[in-house]
Formats: sequence, C-alpha cells, structure tokens
Amino acid sequence: MRVIVDAFGGDNAPLEILKGAALAVAEYGHTVILTGKEEEIRRVAQENAISLQGMEIVDAPDVITMDDEPKSVLKEHKDCSMAVGLRLLGEGKGDAFVSAGSTGALIMGSTFLVKRIKGVSRAALAPMVPSDKGPFMLIDAGGNVDCRPEMLLQFAHMGSIYMQKVMKGGQKATVGLLNVGTEEHKGGELQHAAYALLKESGLNFVGNVEARDVPAGAVDVLVADGFSGNVLLKTMEGTADMLLGNLKTIFLSSLGTKIGALLIKNKLGGLKKKLSTSATGGAPLLGVSKPVIKAHGNSKAEALKNAVRVAAEFASAGVIEDIAAAVRTEPASKAE
Repeated sequence: MRVIVDAFGGDNAPLEILKGAALAVAEYGHTVILTGKEEEIRRVAQENAISLQGMEIVDAPDVITMDDEPKSVLKEHKDCSMAVGLRLLGEGKGDAFVSAGSTGALIMGSTFLVKRIKGVSRAALAPMVPSDKGPFMLIDAGGNVDCRPEMLLQFAHMGSIYMQKVMKGGQKATVGLLNVGTEEHKGGELQHAAYALLKESGLNFVGNVEARDVPAGAVDVLVADGFSGNVLLKTMEGTADMLLGNLKTIFLSSLGTKIGALLIKNKLGGLKKKLSTSATGGAPLLGVSKPVIKAHGNSKAEALKNAVRVAAEFASAGVIEDIAAAVRTEPASKAE
C-alpha cells in the first residue's frame, strides 16, 4: 500500500509525524509518501536519526493552520502539505491519505479535491471512540452540524459497512441513534424522522441510545448529527482525561498509595490503554471517494503509526465500493 501522509499537519509536526511514518514503514511494510517542506523534512529526520527508507517526499512549500479558514485549502493555501496530499490521492498516486491537521480544511479539501462518492450528500467524520466493550464508531462527530434525516440514514449505512468490513471481521454491526431517551417517541423532529428511516433500513438497528449508556459500549455504530456527536465526543475525551489525571494524583499522594499503585500497575496500564485513542489511529472520513483518515491533532508517533495502518486497512477492505453500492440502492439519498 502507498499511504500519503501530511508531514506538517497537527500539533507535533513534523517530528512526531516522521517518527510515526518510520515506525509504520518498519512494522507494516507500506510505502509512505510525505507531503511538506522537503528541506525541513530531511533536516528534522537527520537531526533525530529518523530513517527515510521506504518513504518518498513530495515538496509542499505551504502549511495550513488551525486558524486558517477551511476553504483556504482550495485557493489561498492550495500548495500546503494537506492540499498537495489530497490532490495526489485524487490523482490515484496513493491508496489513502492521513492528516492530523485542521479537521475543517480536511473535510473541505477531501470534498472538493478528492470528491464525494456519487450519491453521498455529505462526508461524515467517524472516529473510533473507546468504550467498556472496545471501540465503537461515532458518526457524525462534527463534520455536519445541521443534518437532515436522510443524511443520518446515510451515515448509518456508511458506518455499518466500515465497521463490518474493517473492525468486525464481516460480522454485522449494531446501529443506534443518539437521543435523549430510549423510547421511540423521544427527541426532536430530526430524531423522530431519522428513527423511522433507520427502523426500515434493513440495518441492525437497535433503537435510541442515551448518552449515559454510550461509555458501556451500547452499539457498534452510534449515529448523530455533527453538533450532538461532537459534544458527546469532547465530553467523553474530557472525562477520560479528568479520570486518569485524578487517579494519578491519588496514587502519588502518599507512600502507601504509591505502593498500591505499584501493586496494580498492570491493571492501571490496561485502563489507560482502554481509554486511549492512540491505538485507533484516527477517524475515517466516510463518503469520500478515496480513503481519508483524520488523525488526532495532538498525535504522537504511535498514534500516527496506527493511523497509517488504519488507512491501509480502509483502502484494502472494499469499503468505498460497498458504500457506493449501498447509496445507489437507497432512494432517500440525494447528492447535493
């Protein structure tokens, strides 16, 4: 697989991106195509003894930041590392693309430079979120703040296909609708209409899911409008950080608690790993005609390595072809 990586996307670029790319090449054997300022990439690699073997570099003189308007990736920052990488993907010069840069710019660039699958109304950001039963998919998690019921139906189809083919070894995924109650009549107009569509969709739809049941792993695919999904995602991330931070403070507060921490060190490590998002690598952007992975903005080398792995799995699983087929047979789905 040839995975294109935005070498200047994210808080820790380019050093951690290069480290992660090197790990991915060594562990998975994929070719990594780095986009970014070639001179700086080579300098950072040399200064930190990072091997560039198995990598190619495509020079991109510009960088788009979190403060830039997302649409500037199309014109003002058309030569940034993200835009150059997306154009390479669109031209078929790579199998997948990974970036830890601006989410808005990535969605905008993917939509217009790589293009949506025909029939898909909107591309949806679909992160894998930790739960007590393992990672589940939250779709949408911020890409589309305002949604129509038909869009949520498409999100459900896309998420179900991805989970079944990439995460569950062919097993059908359970699908739930994020709502303020489990009863069918709960929620607003959007939830009522979406529930009716999902109920008749042929998906493994189990009904509404309350936010308090989400961390327990209620479903494999949790469908939401981008506003609600993003609020849920950030709340869960903040709660996990708070919990781990408080545990650390407690265990370091006295000699007795330090001894206790040593006795359960492996268990604490398991909890930290369960709550970590680094193992999942990043969020697929579903609905785009080529595999795109949004890595977390603060990704370190391990997370970036896993993002490359996930991107390659996404590319090889036939997800996009199945989504295209599902959209063609869904009469309620209309491209904008």
